[in-house]
Amino acid sequence: MAETCYRHPDRETGVSCSNCGRPICPECMTVTSVGMRCPECAKQKTKVRVGPGAFTATDVPIATYALIAINVAVFLAEVASHGGGIIDVTPNNLIDHGGLAGPLVANGDYWRIITSGFLHVGLIHIALNMYILYIAGGLLERSIGSLRFVALYFLSLISGSFIALLIDPNALTVGASGAIFGLMAAAVIIAYGRGREDVARQFAVLVALNLFLSFSVSGISIGAHLGGLVGGAIASFFVIYIERRRGPALPLEIPVLTVIAAAFAIAAVVAANSA
Repeated sequence: MAETCYRHPDRETGVSCSNCGRPICPECMTVTSVGMRCPECAKQKTKVRVGPGAFTATDVPIATYALIAINVAVFLAEVASHGGGIIDVTPNNLIDHGGLAGPLVANGDYWRIITSGFLHVGLIHIALNMYILYIAGGLLERSIGSLRFVALYFLSLISGSFIALLIDPNALTVGASGAIFGLMAAAVIIAYGRGREDVARQFAVLVALNLFLSFSVSGISIGAHLGGLVGGAIASFFVIYIERRRGPALPLEIPVLTVIAAAFAIAAVVAANSA
């Protein structure tokens, strides 16, 4: 039998507050970056401690805001470089010099594996990516700490570049989508691993919807999206595994995630040279 809303006993619901766990109906839900919350919890700002220093969860996701600011600043530079409107800013000098393309990476432009993840081709492109970064990034950074979040973000970005080069090395690929898909995958896995099935289900739906769009809309880099999912999944499994074996206070994830990211970067260069 379905639970009933704690404020409206006559209403059945399958959703619980992501903070206190009480069942809530649609009227009582408040959507936040950390899931659905009841009216009382939505008014609170509770700090959750999971470890010392930079591995302590925080109410203010500084790294998420910084990444959004960097992406927006680069996009504005693209607009200035393009000399036109902001709806469609291609082609422009920044994309020419920073976009991901197999022949250029093979020629020694290795920085494109990362810089391509900070370039966008139009207002809708960056707006969608930054919105999901705000939601998923805010959730993850508050939950796992800033350093682990940044490591997970860049691992997903690099793995997205690798699979993009593996599937279609001659295509010009730009966008934060690989990293964004990695964050969504990590949100599902980490939420589920910590017993927050309600949050995991919400992000699973978001992943499914975005995958549907990836395969339905032409011009989207499917490789970058799938690669981001793979990278985010691998990173989040390590986060959960190390937490369960050694506890959240030991920052062992960073060297592990750094080695994995480096392996993906090397694989991306190999893929570019093999095209």
